[in-house]
Amino acid sequence: MSGTAQTDWDPGLYHRFRGLRLRPAIDLLRSIGPLPEGGIVDLGCGSGAAGPALQQLGRALTGVDLSPAMLEKARATGCYDRLDCADLSDWSPEQPPALIFSNAALHWVGDHAGLIPRLAETLVPGGVLAVQVPHQNNAPSHRLWLTLADELFPGRVDHAAIPSVLLPAEYHRLLRPLGQVSLWETEYYQELAPDGSGHPVRRFTEATFGRPVLEPLSEAEQARLIAAYEEVIGSAYPTLASGHVLFPFRRLFFTLTR
Repeated sequence: MSGTAQTDWDPGLYHRFRGLRLRPAIDLLRSIGPLPEGGIVDLGCGSGAAGPALQQLGRALTGVDLSPAMLEKARATGCYDRLDCADLSDWSPEQPPALIFSNAALHWVGDHAGLIPRLAETLVPGGVLAVQVPHQNNAPSHRLWLTLADELFPGRVDHAAIPSVLLPAEYHRLLRPLGQVSLWETEYYQELAPDGSGHPVRRFTEATFGRPVLEPLSEAEQARLIAAYEEVIGSAYPTLASGHVLFPFRRLFFTLTR
């Protein structure tokens, strides 16, 4: 994940939904076939949630992330042979890897038209680039953060800082000249548990997509935006009698075999 010393990720808040966030990583890993000789890079490793599964491939495993707090959590897993603190936008491996695996990280990095082909070209022949990114920005869960922030605090949120991805056809156009491409989307129907501190969808999204929306605001402004979000989010994602919320979440996957 991306982050700086000033605006670092909160592993505790992120980990509240660890199981829901890990399932797409496992689905991505299962899509990968035999690999050539070489190491594995967990690009945007975050707290190392995918580390135990990647370690089972029996290769040297490197984790790369820009968040020191997340890297400390990844180190505690004991799964990584090496952990590098680096910006994903200009990172490159010292040795060509057999697999670059990136789960829910590259949407925080801009210029995918340049980044994705550059990553693919660092692989060994026959190596695999495997990527999963959220494709949820048009859903109410995400769109309402920006809509309400722009209504309440015009000009305060930098839209360039909001995580985003290309259209699936654009990724296909970028990758098809480089090798064999597999591209798909999955919509996960996640059941979020009751949360006494707010609507479960708000709690799920504020730890990730909501961060760059909330960060430019003062504490009082953040509280006002959260209150406005809470007022309307239940219309899009009703609470069941049990207090749970059914939350559809779309994710985009692609793999490239060089």
